[in-house]
Amino acid sequence: MSSSLIFTLILLLSLYSSFSSASLHNATDKSVTLRPQNEIKKLKLIREHLQKINKPAVKTIQSSDGDIIDCVPSHHQPAFDHPLLQGQRPMDPPEMPKGHSQENESHEDFQLWSLTGEFCPEGTIPIRRTTEQDMLRASSVRRFGRKIRRVRRDSSSNGHEHAVGYVSGSKYYGAKASINVWTPHVNSQNEFSLSQIWVIAGSFADDLNTIEAGWQVSPELYGDTNPRFFTYWTSDAYQATGCYNLLCSGFIQTNNRIAIGAAISPVSSYKGGQFDISLLIWKDPKHGHWWLQFGSGTLVGYWPVSLFTHLMEHGNMVQFGGEIVNTRPDGSHTSTQMGSGHFAGEGFGKASYFRNLEVVDWDNTLIPISNLRVLADHPNCYDIRGGVNRVWGNYFYYGGPGKNSKCP
Repeated sequence: MSSSLIFTLILLLSLYSSFSSASLHNATDKSVTLRPQNEIKKLKLIREHLQKINKPAVKTIQSSDGDIIDCVPSHHQPAFDHPLLQGQRPMDPPEMPKGHSQENESHEDFQLWSLTGEFCPEGTIPIRRTTEQDMLRASSVRRFGRKIRRVRRDSSSNGHEHAVGYVSGSKYYGAKASINVWTPHVNSQNEFSLSQIWVIAGSFADDLNTIEAGWQVSPELYGDTNPRFFTYWTSDAYQATGCYNLLCSGFIQTNNRIAIGAAISPVSSYKGGQFDISLLIWKDPKHGHWWLQFGSGTLVGYWPVSLFTHLMEHGNMVQFGGEIVNTRPDGSHTSTQMGSGHFAGEGFGKASYFRNLEVVDWDNTLIPISNLRVLADHPNCYDIRGGVNRVWGNYFYYGGPGKNSKCP
């Protein structure tokens, strides 16, 4: 090869190299300048959203688990930002369902923050403050505080797995149960484990209406693995309406001693003490709103009937039980636990339970469930076993460890 040709090739290569490095340098510069712009835009969105949901407080309480509880005037709570609720004030207590027993004392100090001995003044409600860190953990600012949409109760295609008892085929005006509380292991930030009551109307398509309450462990939502008291609602199958707790406008809280979304204490222990919470959801016959009661007499608040389409009248299904999200880490089933993390067959003190299952009928009467059906969509991972006795009425044990030799 001639020296002139070699020189030409070297020149071309050096030109290409300098052009490539310049391009790379420009591209790097571009990404370096773009990334902060995206971050700044996201932080701006987050701060705007936080201003909407974190209302000015008259008092602030610091919880031992790191939560900040703001005491917000009840007429300034997030619910009243809803276009249908603007200008309203919380309703007076409704008529209780007939047959409602005072079986156990109502204990309002079942949350970690209340162990400080401090409470919110009359006329205010306690709201767990949402932080930038909470929102940065979310998959998107727009979807913050919302469940991943699930298509059907019995579908396993979207990662949601259940072990539930349910009734359908009638008109339901509420539901009641006592649920024992655990601290199940949750495998990753974007999975959760919950135990709850669902009151459902509509189909499992785009028009699904649900009202939900119970306890959950959700590292993404709360930043820890404490079980927390929660509520949820949707009127369009988890698409654009509804959210957890008070993270959007909707649920109207009336109680000044319970913080929705705050950690529960104490919790149940394996072969040890069992701690359960009693929840009642029912439709006020006079105004039509759906109320939530904790324990045997503590009203938490209500979902206004105007939020719903099908639930304006009644529910057509009630579900009780557990739900987890399985993201299939490493291609195998998640080790996220449901309930206590133990199968139903282990029984009292070891497995999770729902007891004293009741529904509210058309004339606002609590009646025992007579036709409970049970379903576990992945019984080798989480199962369920029902029963009836004189003390617990209708009950079931449920739950499981997730990944095991029969659930690979």
